[in-house]
Amino acid sequence: MKPHRGSLILVLGILSLVLCAPLGIAAWIMGSGDIKEMDAGVMDPSGRSLTTAGRICGIIGTILLAIGVIIFFIAIAFGLLGAAVGHH
Repeated sequence: MKPHRGSLILVLGILSLVLCAPLGIAAWIMGSGDIKEMDAGVMDPSGRSLTTAGRICGIIGTILLAIGVIIFFIAIAFGLLGAAVGHH
């Protein structure tokens, strides 16, 4: 049986919230894969709670990253619109 990576996934998930949002994508993908392996009996299930917590933090970090990217592009669009209106 493979050892769980719950601690690693939790650390990645937490770092995605406080330091580097793209790490949330890794935590989300790794966490989902590990939970499937735990359900299949291939991976040690003792790390399920750590893995689940890290996956959830990763999902939140990824959502916050997406919101930030959307806000960035909206701000760029308003800046370009303002510059275009200011020249007329």
